[in-house]
Order: sequence, then C-alpha cells, then structure tokens
Amino acid sequence: MNEFMRSTDAFTWSMESDPRLRSTVVTVILLDHSPNWDEVRDRIERLTRSFPMFRQRVVPSPLQAPPRWEDCTDFDLDFHMRRLAVPEGGSFDDVLELARLAQMEDFDRARPLWKITLIEGLPDGQAAVLCTFHHALSDGVGGVQIAMALFGLSEFPSTEITEPEVSPQPLLGDYRDAARYGAGLMEEAATGVLSTIPRLLLDGARNPVRTLSSAAEMATSVYRTVRPVNKTGSPLMKKRTLIRRLDVLDVPMPQLREAAHRSGGALNDAFVAGVAGGLRLYHEKHDIGVGDLHLTMPVSLRAKDDAVGGNRITLMRFDIPVGVADPAQRIRQIHECTERVRHEKSLPYTQLIAGFLNRVPRWYIGSILRHVDFLASDVPGIPVPVSLCGAKVLTQYAFGPTIGSAVNVTLLTYVDTCALGIDVDTGAIPDAELFSECLKAGFDEVLALAAE
Repeated sequence: MNEFMRSTDAFTWSMESDPRLRSTVVTVILLDHSPNWDEVRDRIERLTRSFPMFRQRVVPSPLQAPPRWEDCTDFDLDFHMRRLAVPEGGSFDDVLELARLAQMEDFDRARPLWKITLIEGLPDGQAAVLCTFHHALSDGVGGVQIAMALFGLSEFPSTEITEPEVSPQPLLGDYRDAARYGAGLMEEAATGVLSTIPRLLLDGARNPVRTLSSAAEMATSVYRTVRPVNKTGSPLMKKRTLIRRLDVLDVPMPQLREAAHRSGGALNDAFVAGVAGGLRLYHEKHDIGVGDLHLTMPVSLRAKDDAVGGNRITLMRFDIPVGVADPAQRIRQIHECTERVRHEKSLPYTQLIAGFLNRVPRWYIGSILRHVDFLASDVPGIPVPVSLCGAKVLTQYAFGPTIGSAVNVTLLTYVDTCALGIDVDTGAIPDAELFSECLKAGFDEVLALAAE
C-alpha cells in the first residue's frame, strides 16, 4: 500500500527540519495492575493488522510531491513494544520522566512512527502504558478512535492488510506516481477554477459590492492563517529550546462544564480560560504585566464518514485575553474568539493552504510557529470506564508537542475527569513547578464559578 500524505500531514512532517517543531505525541495510561503481556502483545498485533499506518513508514517522493506512506517490509512488532519496571520505591514521577525522554526523542524514520512501553513496579501494584507516536500518524480524535478498539469498545476493522512484497518499488514508478499526483492537483485546481469563475462573474454582475467584500474577507482569512508572528506576546516566555518538562493536573469535568455554561461558554472555553488564568498568574509571580497572548489551537475538521485514525485537523493561531482577571469575563471573551476562528472562511481550504506552505522556505514556517506563546488542545476522550486485557484504566494523559510554543496543555477527558497533560519548554518556562502551581490556581478561579 502506497499513499501520498495529506498536505497538512506533510506540513507537520517537513517542519521538523527545525527540531524545536518536532511533532511527537505521548500518552500515558495508568492501570490498577499489570496486564498480561502476551495478551497485550496479541491485541497490539491485531491492531497493527487492522490499521495499516501502524505497519507503514514515511518515504520521500520526487518532483515536489509530498512524502508517501509505504508498507514497511522490515516491520518488527517487538521493536515497537517494550516492557520495563521502575526501580524499587519508584512512583508516577518515574513514568513522567520516561514520557519526557520519549517526547524529546526523534523516531527511527526507517520504521513505523510509534512505540508502546509497559511500565511495571508502580506503588500499589499499579502499571502504566506509555504510547509514543508521530502526529502525522493520527490526531487526538483519531487516536481515541483507535484506543476504543484497543480497549474493546469497538470492533477491529474486518479488512486486514496483507504482507507487503519484499521487492521495493522501482524508481521509475516513484516518478510516475509523483507525476500523476501533480497532474491530479492541476486537474483539481483547473476544475475548481472552471466551476468558480462563472459563479463569481454572475455574483459580481448581480451584486459587485458584496462579491468584492466576500473576496476580501476570504483573502484576509487566508492571511490570518499563514501570516508570520514576529515576536511573542509574552515579554517573559521568549526562549525556545529542545528541553521539556511534563506534569499533569486533574480537573473535574462536571464543575468545569458548569462554570462554562454559567459564563456563556463551552467546556473548551472554560479550559482555555483556566490555562490563560494560569499564564496571567505566572507573569504576576514575576512582576510582569501581560495582555493578549498568541494561542495555537487545533480545530477538528473530522466528518462522520472519515476513516478511523489519521489527521483531520488544522492549526489556527489567534490572540487570547490572558490579562483579564475576572474568570467569567475571560470565558465570554474566549468564547467570542474561538467562535470567530471556527467560522473562518479559510477552513475549507486547509489542504490547499498547507500545500502552499509545503513549498515555502522552512525559515518561514518557523516564523509562523516559533513565537506562539502557548498551545491548548481539547480532545474528547472515552466517556465510560475501560480496561486493557483485564487491567482497569484509572486515568489517561496526553502530552501534545509544543511545536514552537512555550507550553502545550492538552485536555483529554476520561469518564468525568478532564486530565491535563502539561508539556513545558524549560527554556521559556525554567521554573516549571511554579508554572504548574499557577496553572492549578488558574483553574481554581474558573471552577469557583460553578459554586456561586
């Protein structure tokens, strides 16, 4: 099976020429006891045969075509699955340290882009599963869909992949496929032009002012998507490095949702407001004032008929009123910001915009992302208790990549808990423990609204 990457995934892949923009995702699943290793291995084996991307690697393409997913002829399941135990007296902090190291490492690009590690020996007989994968493999919602099959909530797809042929594809075939891809893009663009121009001419004749206004709105929306950010909004969190620090925070979902509703927002608005409150308090601890900060937020474009897994998101950048002290007002203003972003005219053209960005110099990509202040991602998780091969899942955390920002806070819901995975660039936030305290206080401000 050979398939060209979608333009958005190719963008994620190619921007890693700057390692500070690396797109490694780490999840930690805490279990009440160690599952049977052979059963776990058998279940992962079935998963890799049901979802082709787990047995594929990424290979470059000629003629400016995007990279391709190609079946890995040297696939070795035991390379991707590890098993270890923490030292005696170890704790969940040891799991976070292993997750931190995995977050900073790059993948062996001659192999599929994932690893799973079972970590045993935790207090009270608990265990943890550390999952590491490249963001080009799947977005958060796609990952949850795959997890539902892993935990037995949904059936594995009935169509199983066949073993790939050992002989590599001839080089001539690579060029032929790349040429077909380019021709397909040209045909798609030409078809779009031929179908759009008559409509524009007709609309322009009927209402020229409205037509010009709509075209200007579209151009402005596209510019907001691709414009460079020349400096951070924060006067404090400026430096970017390769060193990460991970932490977690549990927030009760019913109270967070109630706080959102009382303030005229949604759960995601209250989540972003909590993160913004923590950032404001962190700046205050350093006697530095703060106003609006630059946020990158993934927006899901996934449709009901999309395949399980894969990426169906776009990254939107906009400013958030971090300096607003009143949490209810902060939620309302964030809700207004996020609603505008979710209705951007450029969203349906995400793949075209990403295709354009894949052809611009890499330094420009860095200029778009490196001065973003923070990234916040809200992933709807599994709403019911689940288990893995007989071991009860206690909680799950996801740690998204910073991709140029000072910190990424990822919310992954599980049953009635919002589990926050905090991924800090210690160059921007060297006192990560203080930041975690401020983040907790920021969410306490928001949760207090539910008790009023």
